[in-house]
Amino acid sequence: MLPTAVEPAIARAAPDTRPMPELSATMEQQRAELAELIRRHAPSDGSFQTLIKPLFMVRHDRPLQSVPGVVQPALCIMAQGRKDVTLGGELFTYDPLNYLVLSVALPISGKVIYATPEDPHLAMRLDIDPADINALIAQAGPMSVPTRPSGRGMYVERIDSQLLDAVIRLIRLLDSPKDIPMLAPLITREILYRLLRGSEGYRLYEIAISNCQTHRVTQAIKWLNEHFQQPLRIEELAREVNLSVSTLHHRFKAVTAMSPLQYQKQLRLQEARRLMLADGLEASAAGYKVGYESPSQFSREYSRLFGAPPLRDLARLRKTL
Repeated sequence: MLPTAVEPAIARAAPDTRPMPELSATMEQQRAELAELIRRHAPSDGSFQTLIKPLFMVRHDRPLQSVPGVVQPALCIMAQGRKDVTLGGELFTYDPLNYLVLSVALPISGKVIYATPEDPHLAMRLDIDPADINALIAQAGPMSVPTRPSGRGMYVERIDSQLLDAVIRLIRLLDSPKDIPMLAPLITREILYRLLRGSEGYRLYEIAISNCQTHRVTQAIKWLNEHFQQPLRIEELAREVNLSVSTLHHRFKAVTAMSPLQYQKQLRLQEARRLMLADGLEASAAGYKVGYESPSQFSREYSRLFGAPPLRDLARLRKTL
């Protein structure tokens, strides 16, 4: 039985003809095996959840522009293709040489900029549970994770053979389902360990350290995701996560590239879009349900984020389904 596609609606983007990056001979062999594994477990366009629940296989046969959405913490590795990801106006590009990590939930948009039917975009995504990072640190003790000034909650880092090997071993388990309950958690811990030991691993490390300001920003992000329909009172949010108002603003923007209010707006507008597209709600009803009291304000902010007012945007999206 084929896996179930869970990819959100997407619109086409212009193709990119730039050459693919080069890898060492050893890593090229690993990349080729990873590509073949993904191709087998993603038999058509889309994102497919596997028997290992946090693990997804992704395939596209042509360049695509994805719908903006809130993406939970995850590791993304490309076997074939190239992808641009935008966060708050900042561009991150990853490919077979470089993996992408989201350490916190972030509203992003992505564009597959290299893919053809003969050479499809092939990638894997492993969702990251911050509790697993916390447990790993607690059990492993001091790990000599590099300490640097905190940065964005999303980063791109050069891939290495050890990380590729662990990822390939995890995906191989899909061919031996009886081994998944015992071995998948062990290999996943190894993957997280290797991410923590990377040069940018401190960004994952910080989300698990309770007395760290980045961890408190993570708690603010979690609160906003759970209460985005409610009016945002920044003083109350700062008290909730035990930060001053000025520190919350500064640290929140450092991690997410936007203010708490801008983050809340993205959550509201993306949920309203989902409600209209999936549940058939009218624009005014969707806006009201996510916390907007003024239909005109909802329409203005929706147009600013998605490039068109609700009715025109939905009509455009439905043509791509």
